[in-house]
Amino acid sequence: MLLHSHYFHKLHCLNSVSLMVALVLWAQRSSASDPEKNYVYLTISVPDVPKSSLKLDLKSTGLSFTGTSDTKKTTYHVDLEFYDEIDVENSKTNHTAKNIEMILRKKEMKEEYWPRLLKDKAKVHFLKTDFDKVSR
Repeated sequence: MLLHSHYFHKLHCLNSVSLMVALVLWAQRSSASDPEKNYVYLTISVPDVPKSSLKLDLKSTGLSFTGTSDTKKTTYHVDLEFYDEIDVENSKTNHTAKNIEMILRKKEMKEEYWPRLLKDKAKVHFLKTDFDKVSR
């Protein structure tokens, strides 16, 4: 049974530690001429997950994240396969007390926006548009 909360979707409990899919927020910019304006903003909302308790595997085609919050007794996990490739070398990651913030440089310079973040067209419950970043 899936239970919805504001930030996360609870999957199940194991030995009093919850396993949850993290909320992912995203927005993007596109430019055919300026690589500084050709990126995806990605935020993985995972409160109280220290850097020492997380594993982030970023590849050109997607990412895998797992992190554990001891204070919330919760392990968060998410796997994403991107719509198109990113340039891992020129992408940036910032870890805060509330989340993992990323600026992922798109590999191809195009004026057109990606039609969606993920390769699969199916809607997923944990992925939302980051309206704060869309309006920038």
